[in-house]
Amino acid sequence: MSTAIAELLTVPEVMARLKLGRSTVYDLIRSRRLVSITIGRARRIPADSVRQFIDNEIEEAA
Repeated sequence: MSTAIAELLTVPEVMARLKLGRSTVYDLIRSRRLVSITIGRARRIPADSVRQFIDNEIEEAA
């Protein structure tokens, strides 16, 4: 993944994609199940991190 072209999502965008609440998304970030970066005061999650999280969850469920 090239960080220069990585799509960065806001917490509300991740909430919508995963159909989860704000506190759950922040719990996933805190537990490092979702990678995030901070730019100034803004928290951003790479779209690849969301895809990887989904893949990991599917793998664990199998």
